Amino acid sequence: MEPLGNPEILLELTKTKMPFGKYKDRVLSDLPVYYLEWMASKGFPKGKLGMQLATVYEIKTNGLDELLWKLKKLG
Repeated sequence: MEPLGNPEILLELTKTKMPFGKYKDRVLSDLPVYYLEWMASKGFPKGKLGMQLATVYEIKTNGLDELLWKLKKLG
């Protein structure tokens, strides 16, 4: 399933919290780019969380943060 083609997956990024690490309990869409870059260099976790983190990373590194901000206001 393609994350950017599914609005429900994108909306989850504004509600799901990071379950571990330095940014535990921070909403995935609010994670800083440098942290996502670090995670990308180490390899995102497997499964749904990894897909979500990779999606936030792609959105932020491509300058599409506004998409997440708008979704957060809707959620």
